[in-house]
Amino acid sequence: MKIVLGCVRRADKDFHMIEPGDHIAVGVSGGKDSLLLLYALYLYRMFSHTEYSLSAFTLTMGLQSGDFSGIQAFCEELAIPYTIKETQIFDILFNIRKETNPCALCAKMRRGILNDLAVASGCGKLALGHHREDVLETLMMSLLYESRLHTFHPVTFLDRTGITVIRPLVYLPEKIIVHMKNRLHLPVVPSACPYDGHTKRQEMKNLLRDFSKRYPHAPEYMLHALRNDRQYGLWDRKE
Repeated sequence: MKIVLGCVRRADKDFHMIEPGDHIAVGVSGGKDSLLLLYALYLYRMFSHTEYSLSAFTLTMGLQSGDFSGIQAFCEELAIPYTIKETQIFDILFNIRKETNPCALCAKMRRGILNDLAVASGCGKLALGHHREDVLETLMMSLLYESRLHTFHPVTFLDRTGITVIRPLVYLPEKIIVHMKNRLHLPVVPSACPYDGHTKRQEMKNLLRDFSKRYPHAPEYMLHALRNDRQYGLWDRKE
């Protein structure tokens, strides 16, 4: 966990993510990223000597319910309040709207529900488990499909809800998450989404993986470019 907590500390220091007294909602999809994020934030309280509280939230998609009992037990062990919110996102996307490219709308709907849950629970911040490769895949999708240089910011304030979205794992390589998932035996719940593994993001994931085999330092250089305020400044701390 030393590398994981080091990346969280770096992100916290660079972008002032966590402050004493924060109540942070953690979006827990059931995947390896969000579960490791939850555990990392649990440990980071002691590691950083910063007092803050955590609550965990999982959204169902309206598909056949997965078994979240492992996550429930995991949260109980960490003494973190855990809420499962039933939704009908799948029915809305595929039966009502009949979306052929549902990923962007699905993500928007899930974020909206998580934001509302965070507000209702008295949380001022919402932590999401996006890691380094998520950042770069979004950058590549934006460049190749939208003709622009854009990716999500590590810290985003939402005017409508007053929630601040933070992404403490933005510096963490996905391969470290895979390793920690196996080492910690995290209670991962397999995704029931029929589009899982068949999206434009998966194409970018494969492209970035192949690119990194030829240029091993490429991910770190690309990440550094986001912080190069003189040229791009996509991660300008003033944003």
